[in-house]
Amino acid sequence: MPLIQQWELRAAFARRLSTMYGSEVPAYNTLVDISQSVNDDVISEMGSAAERLGSSDRVTAERHGAIRVGTPDEMAQVARIFGAMGMFPVGFYDLREAAVSSVPVVSTAFRPIDSTELARNPFRVFTSMLVPSDRRFFTADLQQRLESFLRRRSLFDPALLVLADRAEKYCGLDESDAEAFLTLATRAFELSTEAVDRAWYEELEEVSSVAADIGGVSSTHINHLTPRVLDIDALYHRMQLRGIEMIDTIQGPPRWKGPDLLLRQTSFRALAEPRVFREPDGTVVEDALRVRFGEVEARGIAATPRGREVYDRLVGEVEDKVRQAGTNGAASATERTAIAASVWNRTVPASEYGLALHDLAYFTFTPTRRVADGSKPGGSLSDLIEQGWLTPEPIVYEDFLPKSAAGIFQSNLTSEGRRDLSATKADNIDAPWLAGALHRQLHDPYELYSGIRRASLASSALQLGLPTISELPAAPTTGVTP
Repeated sequence: MPLIQQWELRAAFARRLSTMYGSEVPAYNTLVDISQSVNDDVISEMGSAAERLGSSDRVTAERHGAIRVGTPDEMAQVARIFGAMGMFPVGFYDLREAAVSSVPVVSTAFRPIDSTELARNPFRVFTSMLVPSDRRFFTADLQQRLESFLRRRSLFDPALLVLADRAEKYCGLDESDAEAFLTLATRAFELSTEAVDRAWYEELEEVSSVAADIGGVSSTHINHLTPRVLDIDALYHRMQLRGIEMIDTIQGPPRWKGPDLLLRQTSFRALAEPRVFREPDGTVVEDALRVRFGEVEARGIAATPRGREVYDRLVGEVEDKVRQAGTNGAASATERTAIAASVWNRTVPASEYGLALHDLAYFTFTPTRRVADGSKPGGSLSDLIEQGWLTPEPIVYEDFLPKSAAGIFQSNLTSEGRRDLSATKADNIDAPWLAGALHRQLHDPYELYSGIRRASLASSALQLGLPTISELPAAPTTGVTP
């Protein structure tokens, strides 16, 4: 019997999760419908140019989800489930440092890492884990009680984990096992109907709404599911016209005169969802929680380390100018957008060609001149691009920005929470620690993008009759020096 391959499991799981989440959060369906409408309009207007960062089929199917867990053991189990679908942990995100509000979690993203697999289905899950040992958020007493609560719960059916290990070992499942795996995996992320202990939830909520969502309940669930859109500004406007309350800003780079870079994200605000609570006297009552929201993203070109340094510097420069421009320190969203666009337009090369020449973004390269015409290619990568020997093709950014992720979380919190900045940070919670907790390699996104670029240059060198082509262009231009 032929195996259902891992990418097919991944695609099927993304579809089932989308159907399930849409039944739980109907506004998500509206978000998907408007995203599709915007994408159709962009493709109609721009034609093939609209598909430069992904085919229409890929963009239409593309989703990323977000989940939250409480312990290293739960994180390791999540890694097994996503490993079954050819998804690997990529990157380390410390949201404790990225948010003004209390967000006591560290995160990674599970996703495909091979170009072919990404083209088949790029489903990703941004996965956050609570850090109860961080004294800035949790007292020793609360840590002990929280960890005790988390140890007593079981998030995933043992049968699901057995099937996950089988799928990872054999790179797929037979049809019967695949159906069982997909059913159990989807069920694991449904919103529980079990009564929430009101006193315990509210105690954690005083620290952080995120902490309460993770450690105040006996299950996990999809926190948000995110379609991809080709024009996020148009989507933001259309959602508002439909009467759906959006967060104040679009997170990430501004809309500017150059190509899309990195990641832009926004969401509608968390909705009040009916939940059942157990009161301290034992009675069970119906109430509501605002936890889940609908996020949407626009993906751009992956930035190199140097490009990322420029981005981070510009974020700081924009914040400084926003503070100076605002009345009583509070600039409007319109003012912020205009300031950011002005800074970017003044600082960053406004073409893919310029981004490639200055090593600000990742590209693959295609030879576009024939050696047979008597000329000989040579020089640096920049020379080969400028002389027309190589044409850059953008590599899609497949990952996340911690400040943007924290901004989305923060915009949907029910309270700011609390943290004691004079207390001790849990410094041992870092990328190597997380890799150990996952019992598997934690991939560096820059190394993945660089590997794709390197393979492209090796192929181009062979076609052009060159021994090698250096991965790095010539010396950078001073105008974009970090």
